[in-house]
Amino acid sequence: MNKKYLIIIIVAASVIVAVGGLRFLSGPEDTWICQNYEWVKHGNPDSPKPVKPCYDEGPSSRDYVFTTVKGNSDVIRLIEPLPLANETFGSPLDIRGEARGTWYFEANFPVKILSLNGEEIAAGIASAQGNWMTGDYVPFEVKLDFLAAQDMDAILVFKKDNPSGLPDNDDQLEIPVRLAGSEIMAVKVFFNNSKLDPEFSCNKVFPLDRAIAATQAPARAALELLLAGNLTDEEKADGFGTSINPGVRIQGLAIEDGTARVDFSGNLEEAVGGSCRVSAIRAQITQTLTQFPSVKDVVISVNGRIEDILQP
Repeated sequence: MNKKYLIIIIVAASVIVAVGGLRFLSGPEDTWICQNYEWVKHGNPDSPKPVKPCYDEGPSSRDYVFTTVKGNSDVIRLIEPLPLANETFGSPLDIRGEARGTWYFEANFPVKILSLNGEEIAAGIASAQGNWMTGDYVPFEVKLDFLAAQDMDAILVFKKDNPSGLPDNDDQLEIPVRLAGSEIMAVKVFFNNSKLDPEFSCNKVFPLDRAIAATQAPARAALELLLAGNLTDEEKADGFGTSINPGVRIQGLAIEDGTARVDFSGNLEEAVGGSCRVSAIRAQITQTLTQFPSVKDVVISVNGRIEDILQP
């Protein structure tokens, strides 16, 4: 073969390989590509723009640019969860990151999980893990418990704490996440009610239905819900309330031979003087536990003490 033609053939083949390689590296020509949490048209795809949120991929939070609804891109660094493609997060959702001190108020700011329709799925308060009186980044942590009957797309919302209430001071960061579904079971949690019991007869309590993830320890889960309170505005308007102090923790719960023995932190009995409130606290705990067939009696203790606790 003529050497001149051979050189031309080799050059042509090299160009074809190079062009093909570039096309391969550039990805599909006609498709939708996820960039900065937005679907971007690449070429001329036949399919419409995807409805579900898109998830970028990256090795660490520092590779992401998280931009708030007001366009601020240097206020929050998220460590976990990162919105990686195809990753589904279960409950509880452990959230860690860093936020500028200006994002906090009194070392806290609100965090929520919302459905794509804007319905609240979970809410909590992120707490600073250091001095927040600074313009630098301050670590934060928060844990959100949620229930989802099936895998679902949602929005994780970090709200700037704004005690002034002025719209100019509002801002929030919204990040798409995918939540893992779980089997759900129903339990009852017992509260006082000023409308159903207007004279407050002390030992009358009334149930509210709650849903929990299916568990082999439903009694503890129901008791945790009782301590958390978390009454909706509608339930409060209907007269429901609690006599139990905020922040009470379960230190131990054992059920044996029909008796539930539950030990609480010391703040269960702080400033609860008066026989009526003491009776109301005992009734809330007892009724919440005895709804389960395995529990016939309840023994309450505080820091291991039984005899002298919850005295009027």
